[in-house]
Amino acid sequence: MMTQRRLYRTIESFASSHFKTDKELLKHVVNEIVKEENIDIKGGRIWQYDPATASYRLIHQIGAIQRLEPGYRIKVDEYPTFLRLAEHRSVIANETDRYLRKQGIIKYSATGVGEKIPYKKGFVYQYVLAFNSDSLNESLISDLNIISLAVSSLLKGRKVEEKATLLERDLDKAREIQQSILPQHALKFHHYELYGVSIPDRVVGGDFFDYMFADEESDRLSVVIGDAASKGFRAAAQALYVVGALRMGISFHSKISMLMSRLNKLVNKTFSEEQFVSMFYAELSDDFNGLMLYANAGHNSPVIYRAQERRSEILNPTGQILGPFPELTYRVENTLIRKGDVVVMYTDGISEARAADYSMYGEKRLAEKLEELHLLSAEQICRHLLDDVIHFATGGEDGDDKTIVVIKRVH
Repeated sequence: MMTQRRLYRTIESFASSHFKTDKELLKHVVNEIVKEENIDIKGGRIWQYDPATASYRLIHQIGAIQRLEPGYRIKVDEYPTFLRLAEHRSVIANETDRYLRKQGIIKYSATGVGEKIPYKKGFVYQYVLAFNSDSLNESLISDLNIISLAVSSLLKGRKVEEKATLLERDLDKAREIQQSILPQHALKFHHYELYGVSIPDRVVGGDFFDYMFADEESDRLSVVIGDAASKGFRAAAQALYVVGALRMGISFHSKISMLMSRLNKLVNKTFSEEQFVSMFYAELSDDFNGLMLYANAGHNSPVIYRAQERRSEILNPTGQILGPFPELTYRVENTLIRKGDVVVMYTDGISEARAADYSMYGEKRLAEKLEELHLLSAEQICRHLLDDVIHFATGGEDGDDKTIVVIKRVH
C-alpha cells in the first residue's frame, strides 16, 4: 500500500506538464490516478460547480465506471453531500440521485478539490472528484483526503503561476515606463560633463532625474533630481507625472520661480498631501563664468566641491516640498561653477543609507568621498560614490531608492 507521503508526491508528479486550463490539468491528473497500479482506484469522474445554476455538471469520466450522460447536472439543494464535502473534504455514502442509482451506482466515494465557493450559509468546492474502488470503505477516506490536498495544491499552484506571469509582465511594463522617463546616464554640455544613475529599491521607485532642453535651444540645460514621498508603483506614477509636467513647463520658457510654483500647485491638486515631492532644479548655460541658477524644493542639499579652494559647500533649500502648500513661492539662487568644480545631487537613499550598526552614511562622508574623487570624470565619481554607499550599507536594513547626478566643469 502506498504511503500518504508517497501518494501526495505521486499525484504531484502527474502535473509535470504545462496545461492551458484547470480542466485540462484535472482531467490529466484523474486519468493518471486511475491508470496508476499502486493506487486502488479503478475509475473517476469530475464534477464542476456552476454558480449560475447552483448545480454540479459532469465534465469528465474515465475508467471502469458506469458511463453517465455527458454534462449531467445535480442541483446542490437536492444533494446535501456537496455541502458535507466542504466540512469533511471526503465522504463515502450511499447514492440518492435517482438517475445515478438507475445507472447502477449504489455507493460512491467523493472528495472536494480547488477553492471553496460561498453557497447560501455554507460553502461548496469548486470541483468534486468521484472515484470507483474495489474497497469503498472508511480506509479509502485517508487516500481521498491526500488526493484532495494534492490536487488542490496543483490548482492553487497553477493560479499562483498565472498571477506571477501577469505580475511579471506588469512589472516589466512598469520598469520600461519608468526607464523611459530617465535620460541616458551621460551628457556633455558646453563646459560640463554630467552623469546620473538611479537604482530603485523595488522594481520601480519614486526617485527621478532628468536633463531637459527648452525647445530648439542648446544654450540652456535644466538638470532635475527629485524624490516622491510614497513607495513602489504609487511613487513611480507620481515621478512620471512630475517629469512630464516639467518637460511641458520648460517648453514654455517659464522662469524657474514660476515653473516651480505652477508645478507645486499641480502636485497639490493631483495628489494627496502625504504624496509630496522634494526636488532640486538647476539651470546651466554656456556662460563662461559658469553661472548656475537653482531652486531647491525641500530636497537634499547638493554638495559642491570647489577645486581651487579645496573645500565643499552645500546648496540649501530655497522653498518647501512640492504639494502640501499650494500658495508657496520659490526663491531662485545662483552660484558659479569653475573649472574642476564638481556638483553632486542626490536623494536621501544615499545620505540616509544605514550600515549594520544603524549608523547613517551622511552628508559629511559624502563630502569627504567627493574630495577624494574630484579629479576623476563625472561618470567615475558617480559610480565610485554609489559603490561606496552600497558597500557601507551591506548588512544594514537599507530600503530606499538611490539616485546620484554628478555635474563636473571640465574646461
